[in-house]
Amino acid sequence: MTAEMVAPEWMHHQITVDEYDSWSEEQCAGIEIVDGMVVVSPSASKRHNRLARILANTLDTAAGPDWNADTDFDVRLQDVPLANRRPDVVVYRAETIDITPTRPEHVLLVVEVVSPGSETTDRIVKVDQYAQAGIAFYWRIEQTANGVPLVYTYVLDPASRSYRDADVFTGTIRTAAPFAVEIDLSTI
Repeated sequence: MTAEMVAPEWMHHQITVDEYDSWSEEQCAGIEIVDGMVVVSPSASKRHNRLARILANTLDTAAGPDWNADTDFDVRLQDVPLANRRPDVVVYRAETIDITPTRPEHVLLVVEVVSPGSETTDRIVKVDQYAQAGIAFYWRIEQTANGVPLVYTYVLDPASRSYRDADVFTGTIRTAAPFAVEIDLSTI
């Protein structure tokens, strides 16, 4: 067995908050932590990244001055065992921009863009994790064969800590919750 075939030590044990927080931004890019274990995410496609960026830009404008919408940063769902997810788009309180880690109480909406290989995680696992963490809104974007994304929206039922189905959009998203926004998906 060559040195290249040996997995790094951190892949063999649960990562603690202190250990993860000591890593550089470069070390944390492209990974999530689930039940304390590192999960490596493959690079997304250009279409996936473009869709996330356009959504973030449009949501940022529509959300107003109290909220920001950004991509590619951790949301710390819990400390023990450590759970960090890196949603494709996060709408969070503007006043928390310099607070790290971002916590569920800072977050209004998370958006996941489903890619080949993330179907089960985005459709089942993350939905439950975000709901249990108390994030009020979840959107899942499915990339379809005709190129026009399909958007499933969910609203948190705080009593059960689970999401209930809201609207499904194709072509254009027109919604008033969590704030008024219109996004033409046919142009992506």
